[in-house]
Amino acid sequence: MSGIDIGIDLGTASVLVYIRGKGVVLKEPSVVAFDRDTNKIMAIGEEARLMLGRTPGNVVAIRPMRQGVISNYTVTEKMLKHFIQKAVGKRTFRKPRVCVGVPSAASEVERKAVEDAAYQAGARDVKIIEEPIAAAIGAGIDITKPCGNMVVDIGGGTSDIAVISLGGPVESTSIKVAGDDFDDAIVRYMRKKHNLLIGEPTAEDLKIHIGCVFRRPEVDYMDIRGRNLLTGLPVTVKVSSEETEEALREVTAQIVEAIHGVLERTPPELAADIASRGIVLTGGGAMLRGLEELITEKTGINTMTAEDPMTAVAAGTGKYVDTMAGYREDDD
Repeated sequence: MSGIDIGIDLGTASVLVYIRGKGVVLKEPSVVAFDRDTNKIMAIGEEARLMLGRTPGNVVAIRPMRQGVISNYTVTEKMLKHFIQKAVGKRTFRKPRVCVGVPSAASEVERKAVEDAAYQAGARDVKIIEEPIAAAIGAGIDITKPCGNMVVDIGGGTSDIAVISLGGPVESTSIKVAGDDFDDAIVRYMRKKHNLLIGEPTAEDLKIHIGCVFRRPEVDYMDIRGRNLLTGLPVTVKVSSEETEEALREVTAQIVEAIHGVLERTPPELAADIASRGIVLTGGGAMLRGLEELITEKTGINTMTAEDPMTAVAAGTGKYVDTMAGYREDDD
């Protein structure tokens, strides 16, 4: 019996747990709500997310992960423990082997923090894998071959861009511009254009439903509620998808620039592979409408989104165990 192998995508916005043979068994927001007075955790995951921006003074809902790295160690450890137990169930007698994805620019200290948190959460053995490599495996790319593949993983806190060949990154970069920044850009735009104050959950809602980064023939509209900054009263405003394109223009330009930078540093042979094979988008941010078209237009390289972009990193961390034969120690 080889024990249970778990792959974890420990993201800024959500945590996904993959179990070998079962696929992604758990997807929950990485939010923890706790009582400041007693220091007791009240809710973790979806239940805690609903409390964001809606809590009384003594209760705080926080995201223990910021921009892909641990910002609150003890809370992250408790959150990991909760999710591992929820995914594996209490019945297991053996501690699981765990593989966790981290941003490619994470420092040694940040990687160590993730490793320690996983051990504290009950793992028997921990492997750390860079997110773009996990994303490539999860997207179904054979990374062991000597040919270049470019993966752009847009998460909640970081966007990882890497050119992968022979199982490792040849060129990569990680920028702290991703899904959360899309939300912030929408909040700022609404404030400037409509004098409307909205919270992050509302901005995220707007982004998911009508968010767009490339001009389309049809225009979508959505009513959103917030507080008018001049009168201080709640109001409803009709927003168009064209406005979201304007709001997100600056943020998406930074991602395109980072892709450009990696392509410039890529060796010519691998660059030729990418030109013919295209760029693969993964991560929740990849689901933003028009992103494929925008990157294709700006780079001239065909861009496509992975089949299930949200779960690519989690699935990749789980499959990494099988892909890299070096992991197969005969443990007992």
